[in-house]
Amino acid sequence: MTSPTGQAQRSVLSALGRSAWQGLLVAGIAAIALGIFVLSWPGETLLVVGVLFGIYLVVSGVFQLATAFGSHVPSGMRTMHFITGALSVLLGLICFRGAAESLLLLALWIGFGWLLRGITLVAVAVSTEDLPARGWQVFFGGITVVAGIVLIVSPFGSLAALTLVSGVWLIVLGVAELVHAFRLKSLLAHGGS
Repeated sequence: MTSPTGQAQRSVLSALGRSAWQGLLVAGIAAIALGIFVLSWPGETLLVVGVLFGIYLVVSGVFQLATAFGSHVPSGMRTMHFITGALSVLLGLICFRGAAESLLLLALWIGFGWLLRGITLVAVAVSTEDLPARGWQVFFGGITVVAGIVLIVSPFGSLAALTLVSGVWLIVLGVAELVHAFRLKSLLAHGGS
């Protein structure tokens, strides 16, 4: 007989599992839709994304600066929040200087994001022996690392190349997230019965 505590824990884990696969599903669909949009209107997309990226950096920097002066933040974290907030505002303002600056920063931002995401995915997959779809996770993590390095080392002189790579990569990531979502749903269905 299962204790009330065990049933409550199972219920919480089941809810987390459902929200995880649904979150992956939504993220995958959104990434595919954005990838198709980027490939359909490359020039307009880059200009809009450059401006939105600049706005994002300024707004997030302002919030980080405000956090630096909060009384609940330890002194070491205050310094980190202040430095990252100031850099974020500065980079956001650089984005508004012109399309070239914002696109270079955007390429580097995406490159570092992909690099960190890929390293994390590979590290988790390699260190967790019973992880579902472990081989696929290592594969997609490796591809993400390579794509990040390419964007960091050579942030493309051509707007069309950056748009094409970003659009295709968004679609690839979206499909990977859909596959992970359905695999997780399947595992939950088999594990829950």
